Amino acid sequence: MIAEAPLAVVAATAALCWIFGDDWLQAGTPAWTLFVTAWLFGVILLAALATVRHAEVLATRLGEPFGTLILTLSVTTIEVLMVSAVMLTGADQPELARDTMYSVVMIVLNGLVGLSLLLGGLRHHEQEYNLQGANAFLALILPLAVLTLILPRYTRATPGPILSSTQELFLMAVALGLYAVFLAVQTVRHRSYFTASAAGSEESEHASEHGASTLPTAAHGLLLLAYLVPVVLLSEELGIPLERSVEALEAPQALTGMLVALLILAPEGVAALRASLANQLQRAVNVALGSAAATIGLTVPAVLAVSLWTGKPVVLGLDDDETVMLALTLLVSVVTFSSGRTNVLQGAVHVVLFLAYVLLVFD
Repeated sequence: MIAEAPLAVVAATAALCWIFGDDWLQAGTPAWTLFVTAWLFGVILLAALATVRHAEVLATRLGEPFGTLILTLSVTTIEVLMVSAVMLTGADQPELARDTMYSVVMIVLNGLVGLSLLLGGLRHHEQEYNLQGANAFLALILPLAVLTLILPRYTRATPGPILSSTQELFLMAVALGLYAVFLAVQTVRHRSYFTASAAGSEESEHASEHGASTLPTAAHGLLLLAYLVPVVLLSEELGIPLERSVEALEAPQALTGMLVALLILAPEGVAALRASLANQLQRAVNVALGSAAATIGLTVPAVLAVSLWTGKPVVLGLDDDETVMLALTLLVSVVTFSSGRTNVLQGAVHVVLFLAYVLLVFD
């Protein structure tokens, strides 16, 4: 169990944050704040690497798409619970859900997809994936992204980018229904859409040897969750020293949310990049596109249910510049995943869009 030694460090750090709370994170000099920030960053990345290790074993034993689906649903479920908990505490953040979903979509579809295709293309020139699986992901992501993040700004039932109660109920039913149908397609009816082609069988066999372990499958599942929960908890706690650093640097407040979102997505990001570098692009596609699909499909019903229960309005419609960036990202994603093969050019295009997203956060 030497390999699980990082769990003690992760658990101890999470316990310290839980016991001493915000005072411990806010106290001290700027040097202390910098130390705490660096420490939390390191622990979160350590937990992310351990999470990916167990996810790879599960992917090898259970086969695709179940292995990556477990990682995706675990991260997304904890993310949904965290956003819902913030809404229920009484914090007045009506744009929280919108900003979270938008950040995740832009980071995943541009940053994560772009780096995966770019690094994989540099090492392997061209990579293959199952076109039917990518199309299934996009068939879910596109309508839900437009209905959730763009349409609310143009509805007339309520003033501003807010849906009426009837529209919220409809969107909840549509999001849950479509995601349920998608899961049935992914895991039962058309599971072959999300598995690697015969060309990638050699790499899959190599991954199986690399992921060999004497632990039972259930133990790997429990250990994956044991690392995942502290990742999200520590990411939330990291917001306190990050906010102080952002204020000291006079940087935009949106930078805090973006950095926290990056850390929450760290396990999936590491998994996708490692799979792409190992010439297992199908696994990288399953992780990246699956993360975006699960975020929208599960976050929307949760936050709308909290909104209807508490009576707190939820702002969903994006601003004009964000709407343009989201529409461009969706369009480029359709073009990227239209041939079954990728190269460095497609990766570079998505990286440029990610850099444009980051630029707009600062300017």
